[in-house]
Amino acid sequence: MIIIGEKINGAIPSIRKAIAERDADLIRERVEAQDRAGADFLDCAPSTTTDQEYDAMLWLLGLLQEVSKTPVCIDSPNARLLARILEEGHVKKPGMVNSVNEEGDKCETIFPLIAGTKWHVIGLTCDKDGIPQQVEKKLDIAKRIIDKAVKYGVELSQLHIDPCVMALSTMPSSMKDFEQCIMGIHEYAPEVKVTGAISNISFEMPARKYVNLGCMAYAIHAGLNSAILDPCNTDMMSTIYACEALCMHDKGGRKYNRAYRQGKIGGKK
Repeated sequence: MIIIGEKINGAIPSIRKAIAERDADLIRERVEAQDRAGADFLDCAPSTTTDQEYDAMLWLLGLLQEVSKTPVCIDSPNARLLARILEEGHVKKPGMVNSVNEEGDKCETIFPLIAGTKWHVIGLTCDKDGIPQQVEKKLDIAKRIIDKAVKYGVELSQLHIDPCVMALSTMPSSMKDFEQCIMGIHEYAPEVKVTGAISNISFEMPARKYVNLGCMAYAIHAGLNSAILDPCNTDMMSTIYACEALCMHDKGGRKYNRAYRQGKIGGKK
């Protein structure tokens, strides 16, 4: 499982305040904690107003790359901003771009810039009409993104499709739909990875963590490859390590046992 650490995101109140006040110490603390927990990528999402986003992104990138060697995930709905960050070379080594979709020319803007490189990219299953509810429509969008990646020469093993998991509170079939999307994407292009922001499923539910943990277990069994989450959440990380062992992605539970000895799961060493 590829873990994209979600804690540097301006949508989080404490991070929004830190960005506004340029509180470098708090950002460094959150970066170091995610590093220790084993994140594979560190999300960098200013989530500010359009006129402030570029400067905020550069400030965050400077801090992330100063503190950590973990690849950065540059995160914005603005494909032009992401392209500018790439073209100006503000990221020291290839990481991840979050995200493209079928709204406008986002794929056409980003794919030529990362073709033939080691950059990963997330593709969301939405278009000019928003996020569809039907599995078939999500899969149709996913296939179009995959086909464009092939056209532009993006390595499919570096493409992560996010089927945009829906909230269980408003869509009772959300988990089953998510599973069908995961399996459908892998059937169409086995090399492509499937990702997701798991916590979306528990929106407006009580005791959200149990819904999130259950969703993760089902999704791993269906073939989920990566996820945007808090790597410092030991309950979630314990579930991931255990499910990967149970699904034979971690044969013999070697990674599970090592993570336990390192104190990354189970709450104690």
